[in-house]
Amino acid sequence: MAPPGTPLLYPKPHRAGQGAHPHEVYFRAGGFTVRYVPSIGMEVHAQLLTESKMFCACPTRFGDAPNTNVCPICLGLPGTLPVPNRKAVEHVIRTALALNCRIAPVALFYRKNYFYPDLPKGYQISQYGEVHPIGTQGYLEMVVNGERKRVRIKRVHLEEDTGKLLHYLPGESEVDYNRAGVPLMEIVTDFPPDLHSPEEAKEYLLQLRAILTYLGVCDGKMEEGSLRCEPNISVAPEDSPTLGVKTELKNLNSFRAVVRGVEFEVNRQIALLERGEPVVQETRGWNEESGYSFPMRTKEYEQDYRYFPEPDIVPIQISEEWLTTLRATLPELPLAKWERYQREYQLSAYDASVLTADYETAMFFEGCIAHGCEPKAACNWITVELAGRLNEDNKRIGDTPLTPAHLADLLTLLKNGTISGRIAKELFDEVYQTGRMPSEIVRERGLTQISDEQVLRTAVQKVLDENPDAVQKYRGGKTGVLGFLVGQVMKATQGRANPQRVQELLREELERV
Repeated sequence: MAPPGTPLLYPKPHRAGQGAHPHEVYFRAGGFTVRYVPSIGMEVHAQLLTESKMFCACPTRFGDAPNTNVCPICLGLPGTLPVPNRKAVEHVIRTALALNCRIAPVALFYRKNYFYPDLPKGYQISQYGEVHPIGTQGYLEMVVNGERKRVRIKRVHLEEDTGKLLHYLPGESEVDYNRAGVPLMEIVTDFPPDLHSPEEAKEYLLQLRAILTYLGVCDGKMEEGSLRCEPNISVAPEDSPTLGVKTELKNLNSFRAVVRGVEFEVNRQIALLERGEPVVQETRGWNEESGYSFPMRTKEYEQDYRYFPEPDIVPIQISEEWLTTLRATLPELPLAKWERYQREYQLSAYDASVLTADYETAMFFEGCIAHGCEPKAACNWITVELAGRLNEDNKRIGDTPLTPAHLADLLTLLKNGTISGRIAKELFDEVYQTGRMPSEIVRERGLTQISDEQVLRTAVQKVLDENPDAVQKYRGGKTGVLGFLVGQVMKATQGRANPQRVQELLREELERV
């Protein structure tokens, strides 16, 4: 039982007829319970995969030396004129289409005015709220606890990124403007929010990241800042006709941080309300190490930015012909693929979700199917052996020489009985590192599985002769030692013996009177 005054951050089940909200947060104090409902709006910024910046020809490479990918345009020097990046505009249109948005026939850019060291112009070229963003009134569908949920999208718009502040020495800050001007897409959920728990916020972000990577518009690397999430969080008593005061949370660079940050902020706001203190509308930062949020600045309002139309960029006309061309480039999206894998390949919901969470993984799986692999076998090797190695090495599939053809060759050798399961795992490690074909390695090293009856009987008899104590235990009723004896035969044959036949022969010999 939690002590009095402790917010309980777990959703209570919805009971029909009682009016309970499915994501209430209960606050126990003084023998009574106050019920609060969190509301979470999501602002997601995605750096777009383009060769050059939004309004100039500077490269967008991550990790280059500070302030080397800059020019008079992205630094905002006098006399320069921005030119929009067509590829960036197309990336945003394709994303808006995938999110079921209405596409504006005309897209306008505005200047968002504010002063901060990472903003060299003193303004950011963006799109202004509801005035001609590229996409509006869309939705994203996801599955939470086995049920479909629709999250409404308010807008999808295009802007340029800011620079990056670096804090190497105490009391000092430096600015790297390499990121300034990189094409940035902002995706904002609708109001009132459809998300009401940290887990829902995480699932929304996972599904959105998958869509962006499937489209090829963003690499989704939160650790590099190419995908940034800024939840707007508020809580209110269950019976309140209005939502609470919101705070915006920044510096969330992992899915785990999103869950922890939202949980902490919900707790913090409930504690303030219970003490009779107001929740201030502000921007707060998240410290992953300490597990606490901290105030950064009082939240600005729209009028504080003094938006006005960008005079140096003409309106962008988005024709029906252009939309038709871009719509034809949309791939099968993650949720549709997830459903198809279960229906077509009889995979579990969990296995299908692992395979479809990442576009490269889904394409690798489909490549294995195209090479004749049995779907469940391919799924098992991808989600267990391959995923384990990738996590261990912190790599993506594309970073390794392993291809669907390699895995298909390995599974064929295993299915035909040419190699044992143990040899298959050893081969997988070598193929993963070298890119050599498994069948080539098997021929070269003579790793073919031993199925010859006489050879196996000889090996079995030798192991029985060398382990009389184990034989006596088995015949005394301790049949668990059979696994030990199988292991000894496999060891003696360097893993090449057919384990099923070895087990059969051992039982035959041990049960012989």
